[in-house]
Amino acid sequence: MAATLRHIAAPFAKHLTRDLDFSPPALEHVLELSAQIKRTPSRFTKTLSGRYLSLLFEKPSLRTRLTFELAIKQLGGDAVWSIGPIGGREPVKDVARNLDRWTHGIVARVFSQTTIDELAQWSNVPVINALSDLYHPCQALADMLTIRERLGNFQGRTLAFIGDGNNVAHSLMLDATRLGMNFAIATPEGFEPNAEIVAQAREFGPVVVTNDPAAAVDGADVVYTDVWTSMGQETEAAPRLAAFAPYQINGRLLSQAGTTAIFMHCLPAKRGEEVTDEVMESPQSAVFDQAENRLHAQKALLVMLLS
Repeated sequence: MAATLRHIAAPFAKHLTRDLDFSPPALEHVLELSAQIKRTPSRFTKTLSGRYLSLLFEKPSLRTRLTFELAIKQLGGDAVWSIGPIGGREPVKDVARNLDRWTHGIVARVFSQTTIDELAQWSNVPVINALSDLYHPCQALADMLTIRERLGNFQGRTLAFIGDGNNVAHSLMLDATRLGMNFAIATPEGFEPNAEIVAQAREFGPVVVTNDPAAAVDGADVVYTDVWTSMGQETEAAPRLAAFAPYQINGRLLSQAGTTAIFMHCLPAKRGEEVTDEVMESPQSAVFDQAENRLHAQKALLVMLLS
């Protein structure tokens, strides 16, 4: 199964630098492989035997670092990691060409998408974007797996994202529309998602961009939010708190979605800001399913790119 999936992905991507590197068929297959690995992890324990991955982190991490390290080890491989700026002491292109001589793949969590793109340009081994300022494809893969588990299917469903038009929103809209979902996003004025990425997503399905959170969640099957101030935006925290206050996911707003709607958050969450504790702890919350599924989705990604 893994070999077949890699064959499907190969014409479209050697790397996962952004969500669109995977074609819609490859996206669907990585989700199916994720589900298989989750059901029968013992079948895959030697898949990456003798393989080593470089984990490069410019930003702090809990879920991303631990789930990638665990995924690699549970697949029979191993990981080495580095924390700090990439390309500070030497050019990124030199970093890439050192690492591809020593390891079989590079997983990078960075501030700028240009760093990911340059790593991929110069690396002869797969480069995986573990988060950049524009995309968070690994998170979106785990989220799509969670939605499929909770709702059973994607076709005709609506995902509503409330908050900042950020990297998570970009990846979600690209994956959701390619899987047959409708996507709606509500942001304060001036915090809308990247217009070029919105245009790309609209080539696959409906995308609504609004400043009205109630309109976005109306009838939604999934209501999603993220922190209002991401890493690197700390100096903007006070004005962002004021601008985003009407966009909090609370019981009242969630009730305007579908009666069976689920709530999602990529974590970490600032309870009392973008979401209330009531919603986080409600039966509708899928946030810890998402966190678990980071492990399974990333295992599938590694199998597709490295086996």
